[in-house]
Amino acid sequence: MHFLSSFLLSLPLLSLAGHRTRSFGQQHRRAALKARNTTTTYVLEDFYQGQSFLNSSQWTFFDNTDPTAGLVNYQSSADAQSKGLAYVQDDGTTVLKVDNTTTLTSGQYRDSVRIATTKSYNGGLFIADFYAMPYGCATWPAFWTVGPNWPNQGEIDIIEGVNLNTHNQITLHSGDDCAIQSTLSSLVSSNSTIGNLQCASSASSNTGCTYIDNDARSYGKGFNQQGGGVYAMEWTNEAIQMWFFSRAHIPSDITNKTPTPSSWGNPAALFSNSGCDIGSHFSDHTITINTDVCGGWTESAFSSSGCSGTCADTVAVASNFDNAQWSINYVATYQS
Repeated sequence: MHFLSSFLLSLPLLSLAGHRTRSFGQQHRRAALKARNTTTTYVLEDFYQGQSFLNSSQWTFFDNTDPTAGLVNYQSSADAQSKGLAYVQDDGTTVLKVDNTTTLTSGQYRDSVRIATTKSYNGGLFIADFYAMPYGCATWPAFWTVGPNWPNQGEIDIIEGVNLNTHNQITLHSGDDCAIQSTLSSLVSSNSTIGNLQCASSASSNTGCTYIDNDARSYGKGFNQQGGGVYAMEWTNEAIQMWFFSRAHIPSDITNKTPTPSSWGNPAALFSNSGCDIGSHFSDHTITINTDVCGGWTESAFSSSGCSGTCADTVAVASNFDNAQWSINYVATYQS
């Protein structure tokens, strides 16, 4: 004991710092590996699909002012359905779309849809099968979960992007003291890169902690060209992790409603409890699907994500939104 103390005191401070960093990094990695490799048996809880998808007992329509300052009029359930912006096809596919028939003047708001489950969740396995997602200049689609007291009850963005982006961005927003550990990079898919490390968010600083899925099939036009695919998000007190599977590569256990995440390989994103107390930062989430029009991120990234002119001018032209629709096979939740 005394020898070890003397030895440590003789080391340069940088050596001690390096030793400590490696030690903490190894602890984070071991904790994340344990969470990722745990085999959990999941049982189907809710299955949203078909003609009952838009029932008011299952989903609410948000029709208030857009909190991200978009040029959008979110529609009530009655208005969305009467205008043909929310409907279920004969084959059971649910369509949520942005109005693509009305010509506007620059600066006017365009009609769109935002829905959320009436039920809230505190963890589980969430799987969604989409045949198509919105894309195009001035669009900001998202599939996400969120708590009622933002950011302190958290937000989990499973699908998100803007304009003509070709990759999916996966993000957590939280209260203070929540971050990604950079040591997790070796535990995620080779298609993924870590972006911002800090999850803590506020009205003035809303980046969140991010992974970018560089698989061109994971978002927008590339996603639609493959006939869509499946997104899965597992939320436990040990970790939040996400996977993406293109249409031709959906695991049979998902199709058979016996999902086994431990068999799916490295996730596209992994947020470990070692960098964030998940149980205290994420709670009472509703599942949300929407397509915003312009607004914060869409406008700040307008030219850098392949668009010309202004977002407001783009909104005025109805045909710019011909590809701005969700085609949903199902959304399912499972509990262990």
